[in-house]
Amino acid sequence: MEKLRREVFEKFERYHQEQVFRFWDELGEEERLNLCRQAERIDLIRLSEMIDALIEKGKGHFVRADSPLMPANYIGLPYDETSRYRWEDAYNLGEQVLGDGRVAVLTAAGGQGTRLGFEGPKGTFAVTPVKGKSLFQVFAEKIRFAEKRYGHPIHWFIMTSDRNHNETIEFFGKNDSFGLTNVHFMRQGQLAAVDMKGRIMLEDRGRIAMHPDGHGGAFRAFVASGAGAMLDGQGVDVISYFHVDNPLVCAIDPYFIGFHEKNNAQMSSRMVLKQYPEEKMGVFCSLYGRTAVVEYTDFPMERAIERDRSGTLRFKAGNIGVHIFNSNFFRLLGTEMSGRQLPLHAAKKRIPTVDTDGKIVDPAAPNGIKFEAFIFDALQFAERSIVVEGNRREIFSPIKNSVGLDSPETCRQDQVRLFSKWLVEAGSDIPIDATGRPPFNIEVSPLFADNGRDFLMKWNFLESRPAIASGSYIG
Repeated sequence: MEKLRREVFEKFERYHQEQVFRFWDELGEEERLNLCRQAERIDLIRLSEMIDALIEKGKGHFVRADSPLMPANYIGLPYDETSRYRWEDAYNLGEQVLGDGRVAVLTAAGGQGTRLGFEGPKGTFAVTPVKGKSLFQVFAEKIRFAEKRYGHPIHWFIMTSDRNHNETIEFFGKNDSFGLTNVHFMRQGQLAAVDMKGRIMLEDRGRIAMHPDGHGGAFRAFVASGAGAMLDGQGVDVISYFHVDNPLVCAIDPYFIGFHEKNNAQMSSRMVLKQYPEEKMGVFCSLYGRTAVVEYTDFPMERAIERDRSGTLRFKAGNIGVHIFNSNFFRLLGTEMSGRQLPLHAAKKRIPTVDTDGKIVDPAAPNGIKFEAFIFDALQFAERSIVVEGNRREIFSPIKNSVGLDSPETCRQDQVRLFSKWLVEAGSDIPIDATGRPPFNIEVSPLFADNGRDFLMKWNFLESRPAIASGSYIG
């Protein structure tokens, strides 16, 4: 213990962070040991670089209005015979990749449902309009559908955080992993929070204030957890990635996979058209000849409002957090010796801490800074990348807020609209309003179909089609 204390103290003094131990004399032996072990895991070299670049020198990631930004190129939705052929060709290629068992799935699920007024991992939140299935169950059923269709087991990697790791594992245990046999959990890394002067903060007298390192931590977590090594020799070289908050996501999309494969891309991204300039979503741009995502908080409003001659937004390709990676590229970014390290973004936050007397303080205003890595910043390291458009109503309806936009209510409505669209296209006379929504809730299980193409095929082959009414469930 004494050797560990001396080494840790010396390291923190060298980086002028010795305030972390100011309550040392008041701590018990176990508290001291835990604090030393926690401090030992902090990469002070990287933290010092972050503080220097993002705080002391003010080098944030804000893009200046005169930066050489251009709208990113992307593969648009099919609109004529040529483009429809292109999409069909991609679909067939994607089916081949899936049939060869080359695809794994990774979900970033480190968040809590706090903003939804829900205590627990966000993935356990009930989201579907009739059965009230959790987000995790929806994704699990999408994967089960693909396993049955393509005849191969599919690995599903779920990235948790320290806060929800155990609870997430318990949830899957209670639900028998929703019938899946290849579910793996990996814990994302943590970073220390600092005050406005760059000093590491304490959560209480004997514990450093830590926080998850962002969805960009998936690369390191994937390698550190042994997930990458697990795939060795199994022929899996495609990783389908998405965030946990979007039940409409095409978790395993033959079209998207096919475009990724056809272009020999290291990283592919899905986009939807932004609805208005102020919409809170990052934008795919071309910056210094490379595709990049600029977060809405960093995007100059003077550029966000630009329109072309037809009145359409110039910067309209919105990032929805859905990507496909070549597995070797993914693993490379998770290797510290690769020399490819994602930039970190700083955000001012309210961080519970302790005052000079060691009493816990819950601040009313931002009092510190959290650093996060964003997965889309991997684009800067990709020699080959593509962006593919998706229909927002079919692939994107996230749950971020308790009420209003992007809330559980709007998400359930969007699910009902999508299921109704499938039924109408299949010839059902279900009544819908001008927005495409019927006067009641219905639900289609991903085990029946998780996209309109497969729904139409399965519905048309039913010997007896159920009548659609309030509370109808097609499973």
